[in-house]
Amino acid sequence: MHTREGVTWSDGEPFSAADVAFTFNLVKDTEALNTTGLAATAEATDATTVVLTFPEPSFMQEPNVLGNRGIVPEHIWKDVADPVTEINSDPVGTGAFTVKTFSAQSYMLTANPDYWGGEPAVKNVRYISLDSADAASAALVAGDVDWMSSFLPGLDDIIKTNPDLSYVNTPALTASIFTCSNAELGCAGPQTETAVRQAIYHALNRDQLNKLAGGGFAATASPTLLLPDRDEKWVADPANLEAPQSADVEEAKAILDAAGWVEGADGIRTKGGERLSMTIQTVTGWSDFISLNDAMTQQLAEVGIELKPSQVSWNEWNDAQQSGKFQLSLDSIGLQASANPFFTYDKWYNSANTTPVGENAIGGNASRFTNQAVDDALAVARSTADESAQAEQYALIQDVIVQELPYIPIYVNSMLTEFNNSRATGWPSDDDKYAMPVSWKAWDNGIVLKSITPAN
Repeated sequence: MHTREGVTWSDGEPFSAADVAFTFNLVKDTEALNTTGLAATAEATDATTVVLTFPEPSFMQEPNVLGNRGIVPEHIWKDVADPVTEINSDPVGTGAFTVKTFSAQSYMLTANPDYWGGEPAVKNVRYISLDSADAASAALVAGDVDWMSSFLPGLDDIIKTNPDLSYVNTPALTASIFTCSNAELGCAGPQTETAVRQAIYHALNRDQLNKLAGGGFAATASPTLLLPDRDEKWVADPANLEAPQSADVEEAKAILDAAGWVEGADGIRTKGGERLSMTIQTVTGWSDFISLNDAMTQQLAEVGIELKPSQVSWNEWNDAQQSGKFQLSLDSIGLQASANPFFTYDKWYNSANTTPVGENAIGGNASRFTNQAVDDALAVARSTADESAQAEQYALIQDVIVQELPYIPIYVNSMLTEFNNSRATGWPSDDDKYAMPVSWKAWDNGIVLKSITPAN
């Protein structure tokens, strides 16, 4: 890798290839930081060249290496005793903005006058937190917020009555029911049974869910967890390209009947004294997911499944999902380092990326899914750059995951981003999606912030 010349850190120190090599070696040698499984050793061969040497062929490392690794300054971090627990209270970077102030409720970025690409036109950016979709709508309409990414009920009506506002939709995340699926790793509940997960998949009326919870903005998902419009060439069986949009209640019932779940007097099934009842968690304030839970509760009741929605704080939701202390959880899958299916399948299905319940699955496999055939296929796909050879392995993976369904797809959720054009212009649009527009997406949000200009 060749680094840009003439770049300085925001504290004035020169940036060089040595910083890049230091960062990659720090990650490789610190297990808790190494969420991508990087095994390469880095060496700065001169001031602008870094060489990564891998112990074995690993063609699928490149997107993670080049796309998702923030670089830290060696002159600061070489003296940090524990990079995992260090609170980086005065962050130093090479980007267009630096941190001016920070609190749990709000933080401010300020333009970096020494940025190699030129000082941004917008001098200060303040990020704030809002409690709910109602608060977000009110803040947008009042002009208190210039840029937000939020599902807002009635968005088209809001835009019609506020000429300064606009939005763009970039659906890329598959809203899914995450299941703690692996009883051998400590998951507990009916969702550990494949038949129950299959029944949920067939019982969902996704058209209705899109109308009731997605505002009609959602796109069709795939049981392969790939994006049908973008990834069709990677889906081996055309029958698995798209999830069914209407419910197949009779199929769901037949699956549960065959698995021994018997309908009780109240309509909820039981087996061996266990009710077919599961708790599904989502985050307080996530209005579209809350609506999804409400609608799915009614849909699943039709086949004898009791769904009990739970709203918790983001920290509680994330901690439960990462530690495996949940039954069902609403979350989204997508936005990996590359469109190659390897990154979706490795993150969510590789047994190397999960842990027993009670330990954090920082690699991403929150369902605790394990399957040797999938692991073997990922190993082969990782070791070749031949896409046809990779596709053969992905076909094997898809045969397993569309049956096991540890992650049950609902739809490709809208990714709505709203803008106020009265104070700043140059936001991404349908005609010019020069970066992923959502306000939370690193590194794209930095590209957006350095591209916009004051309106006056």
